[in-house]
Amino acid sequence: MDLTYTPEEEAFRARLREWLAKALPELPARPDPLDWPGRRAYDLGWQRRLYDAGYGSLHWDASPTRRLIFLEETELAGAPYVGANFVGLLHAGPTIAAEGTDEQRARWLPPILRGEAVWCQGFSEPDAGSDLASLRTRAVRDGDHYVITGQKTWTSHAEIADWCELLVRTDPAAPRHRGISWLAMPMDAPGITVRPLRTLAGPAEFAEVFLDEVRVPVANRVGAEHDGWRVTMVTLSFERGTAFVGEVVACRRTLGRLARTARANGRWDDPVLRRRLGRLNAEFTALWRLIQGNVGAAGAAGGVPGAGGSVFKLRYSQARQELYDAAAEVLGAPGALDADQEWTAARLSSLSYTIAAGTSQIQRDIIAERILGLPKGR
Repeated sequence: MDLTYTPEEEAFRARLREWLAKALPELPARPDPLDWPGRRAYDLGWQRRLYDAGYGSLHWDASPTRRLIFLEETELAGAPYVGANFVGLLHAGPTIAAEGTDEQRARWLPPILRGEAVWCQGFSEPDAGSDLASLRTRAVRDGDHYVITGQKTWTSHAEIADWCELLVRTDPAAPRHRGISWLAMPMDAPGITVRPLRTLAGPAEFAEVFLDEVRVPVANRVGAEHDGWRVTMVTLSFERGTAFVGEVVACRRTLGRLARTARANGRWDDPVLRRRLGRLNAEFTALWRLIQGNVGAAGAAGGVPGAGGSVFKLRYSQARQELYDAAAEVLGAPGALDADQEWTAARLSSLSYTIAAGTSQIQRDIIAERILGLPKGR
């Protein structure tokens, strides 16, 4: 992949920077992290600003390079993250754009881009997390509807979502990777119960979702019936291949903050620490280059990231944890990290990355089978 930028792309970068410099000071104060209705309104308000300025559809409609420039510049400027609607913008939306019908794209994509709808992800179950294909939530065909019964867990932002990208088993007799369908479920449908789950970091951004004979129109199925596992692989490719772009930029900024803090508090005199921070700088620089390659490859493949996303996800998960371990060392005294709420939340969050969006072992299996051509381990 050519990692240089054309004059037209650099002009796009300059226009974006100019717009961000004007738009960001006009934003209201960020809501409390525990105020999810307030966070929903704030995040959707920012998405509406992007949409009105012509930047709302860059997640899907722009060239890979422009998409990278957009994500890099918004993060560098300290712009709000996609936040409460990350599932809609980074997972469900791209999947519908790639796999949905014309009618489905026209129905669901514009509200996501205009900041009018929040989506959540109904994939994991109590007994089907990393082994997602063992899911048991049933969907029985009844005329023009599916009648759904089951339970989902770790459902991001379910309590404030309008729609859910939902995996269900439509053929229980089929092999476990078959007989699955991908549905768009309205969260206000009768029979849905949402119970928030509070994490160590504090905010209840996940929930359990109980489904008791919930009726979802067959027209809400994305892809063919029983073909949901293939569609799910498209969703997970976006989740691992492009959804972490802004986070890598944020980690590079955090690393710069650590270096400045180390110089200010005398920790910079420790050659072992300097070497550690230098290695992390090399790690995140390499990860950024890997992202550029993955996004470029996705563009050549019609927009869907490939198995290279698993290579990135595997290393990024570990590097992020190492970054916040280094933060504890830079800040010095035991408990110093925990005295800062922002650092504490980030460090606790980093611990989840070897599990979230596919465990590290799952990524190793994908790399072994799809990139190295090794036989299946199980």
